[in-house]
Amino acid sequence: MFIFSRPLFKTRAQDLLALADVRINGDRRWDIQIHDERFYGRVLTEGAMGLGESYMDEWWDCRQLDEFFYRIFSARLEEKVKGVPTVVWAKIVSRLKNLQTRAGSKNIAQRHYDLKAELYESFLDPYNQYTCAYFKDTEDLKLAQEQKLDLICQKLNISSQDKVLDIGCGWGGFAKFAAQRYGCSVTGVSISREQVMYAREFCKGLPVTILKQDYRDLTEPSFTKQFDKILVCGMIEHVGYKNYRRLMKIIESCLKDNGIFLLQTIGSNVSMTTMETNPWMGKYIFPNSMLPSLKQLTTASEGLFVAEDIHNFSVHYDKTLMAWSDNFEKNWPKIESHFDRRFYRMWRYYLLSCAGGFRARDTQLWQIVYSKRGMPGGYVSVR
Repeated sequence: MFIFSRPLFKTRAQDLLALADVRINGDRRWDIQIHDERFYGRVLTEGAMGLGESYMDEWWDCRQLDEFFYRIFSARLEEKVKGVPTVVWAKIVSRLKNLQTRAGSKNIAQRHYDLKAELYESFLDPYNQYTCAYFKDTEDLKLAQEQKLDLICQKLNISSQDKVLDIGCGWGGFAKFAAQRYGCSVTGVSISREQVMYAREFCKGLPVTILKQDYRDLTEPSFTKQFDKILVCGMIEHVGYKNYRRLMKIIESCLKDNGIFLLQTIGSNVSMTTMETNPWMGKYIFPNSMLPSLKQLTTASEGLFVAEDIHNFSVHYDKTLMAWSDNFEKNWPKIESHFDRRFYRMWRYYLLSCAGGFRARDTQLWQIVYSKRGMPGGYVSVR
């Protein structure tokens, strides 16, 4: 069946790609070059999983993957292959189960964040910021990430008297920046063993405490109403819609009555109640993750917080990802002994496909400032 249907697969693939102005074996930078004719059947029967894995297997190439994906997402081609078995099964499983349990959270930590630090150092800035930079009046990644960190500190109105909680602290970049520049004390929590070890060394000598801890353990009395400011940056994407309310309640319990907290997150234009995130991304990059919508965040925070400010700067994530990709390509020779070629293609595909998604405005990036009781006299927005 597969052999005799191959010409039909190819015709169907050509027709779909034409909707995105992509040609097979064309000469434009976003056209794809096919090296294995099995590509067509694999993509049409497996969807996003087949597209990603066939790239990893070197069945096809593209000179500029970000431009290819910009066109794919702009044309919404993924909606035309939603019925493939891998997508349907992922939706069924995620609807029936809470995939973002403690065990599920440990899975993402081990599979992604516990990779060798050399990998992340190869493409991130000196503060190891693995979230969107703020390219206001600059094209330099280092400066853009420092501007993002300073933007967070300004929006939280951090002072030297503040105790700050950073939930999902990564490699300690924000903790170090805030403690050095603003003189506050910071408690960072992460479930990644590698991140905790790195962050403790990175922030040595500063008023910074790094804990290896799940956010669900922040209900202990020692955390109750202990913090003036709280940051959740690039972490809620791993929480899942079934746990958003729980996270918000925990943040509320940790925050002093006059406190504020800032949430930075990648966001979806629609509310996901199943694992509708790209199944390839779920398997190879971010297991058990999903993107929140504004509706879901509003529902989760209802009655707990006042939303003081919402800032969408998703166009900056396109630039961030392209800068990461450039750094990764430039520094790959320094780290390739730790990985294989399939990993290289996987990581390249990940960074550039995400860049294309943000460029097409398929995904968003929000900074939301919440207060616990409402800011007296109102909140003054910072941009």
